[in-house]
Amino acid sequence: MAISTTNLYAFAHINGEFSPAGKLNLTEQDQQTVASTFAYGQRYIERPNAIEIDPIGLALQPKESVKGKLLTPPNGLSFFGGIRDAAPDAWGRRLIEARLRVPANSLPESTYLLEAGSNRVGALDVRTSLDAPAQHTQEPPPSLQYLLEAAERVEAGLPIPDRLSDIFIAGTGLGGMRPKVSVRDNEHLLWLAKFPSLSDNLIDIPLIEHATLRLAALAGLNVPETQVIEVLDKNVMLIRRFDRSWTMTNKPMELRHHMVSALTLLACEELDSPNKSYMDIVSAMRRYCGTNFLKVDIAELYGRMVFNILVSNDDDHLRNHAFLWDTTSGGWKLSPLYDVMPRATLASERFLHLGVGLNGRFADLDNAYSAKERFGLLGPNACEIIDRVWRVVRQWKLHFESFGVSAEQIARISPAFRHIDDVSSPELRKQL
Repeated sequence: MAISTTNLYAFAHINGEFSPAGKLNLTEQDQQTVASTFAYGQRYIERPNAIEIDPIGLALQPKESVKGKLLTPPNGLSFFGGIRDAAPDAWGRRLIEARLRVPANSLPESTYLLEAGSNRVGALDVRTSLDAPAQHTQEPPPSLQYLLEAAERVEAGLPIPDRLSDIFIAGTGLGGMRPKVSVRDNEHLLWLAKFPSLSDNLIDIPLIEHATLRLAALAGLNVPETQVIEVLDKNVMLIRRFDRSWTMTNKPMELRHHMVSALTLLACEELDSPNKSYMDIVSAMRRYCGTNFLKVDIAELYGRMVFNILVSNDDDHLRNHAFLWDTTSGGWKLSPLYDVMPRATLASERFLHLGVGLNGRFADLDNAYSAKERFGLLGPNACEIIDRVWRVVRQWKLHFESFGVSAEQIARISPAFRHIDDVSSPELRKQL
């Protein structure tokens, strides 16, 4: 097995432009990263608005702790979580492999990092040298018909003709399993377009995900703007990219917001995710997130956990919880909600991916209530959140109809939604 060391450079997008942040060394054995080191640039550390790449392995405070030092990932990890979150995930990797015409999972991590382009999720970029230019910074025009056709060809393992090659710019830097691309609207705002998959089984997932997120918004949760449009007789969900915003100070300028996952905040491997809990995320938030919004964010996370129980969203793994770097306070805050999809099942006992309370991953409201102290909530506070979310979710059929979901689709997804009598004890219901 060949072992090689690759020298790369990380850039951070600050005030509308990329600035060199530091040098990344990856030691790779075939396709596996076995070790990595990082050294911040001296001038970058001294910047008052420098972005903290990783809150654990690459923290910037105190500055003396990183000046001139070669840093290694925490907890015996081989890779820094903050940089791993800037790498393409399953779908982005499939696009890179399709463009390079190589088998699945056949490339080293350094190649995936470099081939993702400069318009990836968050505010980081990775390049071969300090002088290397940014790549793929301009998104293609929103020709969703062509992008959908290209995505279907990638899923089917078919070659991509030149006329559909925009898919390699619009999608290579993205994560998740499902086909998706980034597009801009007529006002130059950036959206994530999530396509149907060839493997979808009778459920209109883009439409159902849109309706579920809108339902979460009605329940008082922090949800980005979404909409559904029809492309080639299929529904496509558009969700506003919350890692991008615009400022009108002096001149119009798009800002990129650095983002890390809860996987990074807990400094663990993906295989460890099912062994973690919402309470573990809260403990990490108390340690690394900004105090200005900590109490609100923890209550928000509790509401999301309750919502996931009621809609049977068991895709709540650590990569589906994220945190954004707040440039004003210089701290981390919980991102808006994303990737919430009800799973229709007839099982009477259901479980979330993450631990909920004293009864582990068991998805019921009593278990959520048992964790209230770990969220810093008193009984009445926890009950208020549970009651608020339930009062909206119990009318989900009416809401879904108003969002344009057909009776047929409602019937198919219906087993995912839980009645409060099935997920709580009479004693808890008396308190609501």
